Amino acid sequence: MKKIITKNHYLPSIIDVEASGFGAHSYPIEVGVIKDNGERFCSLIRPQAGWNHWDEEAEALHGISRSLLQQKGRSPIEVCQDLNHFLSGQTVYSDGWVVDQPWMIKLFHAAGLAMTFSVSSLEMLLNETQMGLWHQTKDNLLANITKPRHRASHDAALIQDTFRLTSQLAYQQNQRELISSH
Repeated sequence: MKKIITKNHYLPSIIDVEASGFGAHSYPIEVGVIKDNGERFCSLIRPQAGWNHWDEEAEALHGISRSLLQQKGRSPIEVCQDLNHFLSGQTVYSDGWVVDQPWMIKLFHAAGLAMTFSVSSLEMLLNETQMGLWHQTKDNLLANITKPRHRASHDAALIQDTFRLTSQLAYQQNQRELISSH
């Protein structure tokens, strides 16, 4: 089904998770959210007993060390309670849902709490034109950032900005196509 491109530029709430690495033994170490209205939430997460996997390459990418997590990380219970309060009843979208969703499940399981919000794949909202524009638009936005940070709240805002711009570009492209077909 082709999604209709309209001028109304809806902005989704975005979630991003940084982790200790990839794979089944990795765990969430930071979660960042930007709501559709611009409100933000970000928290480091203190690793739990049994959360031992650590990938040096992942640390080099996000810059979060184990010692920083021990010093400034918050317990899964605190983080999950805050996320539930911040996002209750909402759907947040992830551009890495296939990894972010399992990390959120692991986080909420460690806290012994149920999520009062849902996490969905951002691809559910993108039309074909947006998908075609996504990577170049995101790369252009990254190129204009003077000091890029690969952290959860920064990435969530970047994803939301990319969504906004691809929506606008898709609308403009659609309008040009409509004009040229007449």
